[in-house]
Amino acid sequence: MSGTTMTRARLATAAGALAFVAGGIGFGIARLGNTAGSPTQQAQTDQREILYWYDPMIPAEHHDGPGLSSMGMKTIPKYADASSGSTAKPGVTIDPSAMQNLGIRIATTTTGMLAGTLDATGTIDFNQRDVAIIQSRAAGFVQRVYNRAPGDVIARGAPIADVLVPEWGGAQAEYEAVRRTGDRALAAAAAQRLRLLGIPGGTPRGRGMTTVRSPIAGVIQTLDARQGVTLATGQTLAQVNGLATVWLNAAVPEVRASAIKVGQTATAELAAFPAEHFTGRIIAVLPTTQADSRTLTVRIELRNPSGRLRPGMFATVHLGGTSDTALLVPSEAVIRTGTRTLVMLAEDKGRYRPAEVKTGRDAGGRTEILAGLAPGEKVVASGQFLLDSEASLTGIAARPITGDTK
Repeated sequence: MSGTTMTRARLATAAGALAFVAGGIGFGIARLGNTAGSPTQQAQTDQREILYWYDPMIPAEHHDGPGLSSMGMKTIPKYADASSGSTAKPGVTIDPSAMQNLGIRIATTTTGMLAGTLDATGTIDFNQRDVAIIQSRAAGFVQRVYNRAPGDVIARGAPIADVLVPEWGGAQAEYEAVRRTGDRALAAAAAQRLRLLGIPGGTPRGRGMTTVRSPIAGVIQTLDARQGVTLATGQTLAQVNGLATVWLNAAVPEVRASAIKVGQTATAELAAFPAEHFTGRIIAVLPTTQADSRTLTVRIELRNPSGRLRPGMFATVHLGGTSDTALLVPSEAVIRTGTRTLVMLAEDKGRYRPAEVKTGRDAGGRTEILAGLAPGEKVVASGQFLLDSEASLTGIAARPITGDTK
């Protein structure tokens, strides 16, 4: 063996020895660190038995020791006394140090005033009670139209059409002849005939010619007056909807039907006028329910003197009511499963238990509790869904709505 080969062999042997020594030192430091501050050693100082380690966000996933879950979250211990036993109260136990990490927030049930305010959505519609049907009072012919069209907004007394009524011509001529005689009785009888024939005002206005005018201000809905058209007695020339007042039809959930009364005050906010509030009153609650949305239609009358409220506009409606005393919890604490309603009770020693409740109205971020809770009990207002999932997996039954706390 040459000198160069022997030198290389010695160097390799020395490098291996150094690596072995360094690995042993590193392993010893790692063990020392593990022994001094590992979660396992810290947990062993607790007298309670650890069943397994788990991530509260994945309660079905169990681990033999501390570490990270499949979601990359730090696991926490599950103690033996957290499970249901013969002497322990039913519930889910969470280490108080983990509450902040889980975002658990506790609230106390209180007795307070809950305003009977109900918010709903609605749309502006025409007041169907403020409608004028403009008809021909006698058979005749349309001689002139005034450049009107459906959708036009017109003032009260605006002309719609000039109509020639041949029958009126003879009656008007007779009235003028009688009036010139100076006989008041005959003149009164001739004027009465004019009124019976339908001549506006009962006085002549030209030889059989009359101007048909709108009796109200509003928008023309239909217009059948066309120049040269032959009219029959009672034929409709136009239909006008008034705009002095409008209807706001609001959709109210049927479960809140008992809170709605005719004459009740309502306030509306329109997207077209975000800085304004429009006040009206409920004039009717329609007798039918919308089957698809399970809502009632509440009709509110709003004044519209300037004509800015136009049918079809969208509005948010605030229906006022009286304030009543009620047992209240934060609305976010309520868990609605579809078949029942639950809250998570916060008991002593970090134990949590589901309780079934019956809820009432919601207003201002608070929910009325009709049954299932007592004043002063604590409920979980944030993070309750994780606790409810854990309780379901461990088979913890919810406290019944009778209010039994044992």
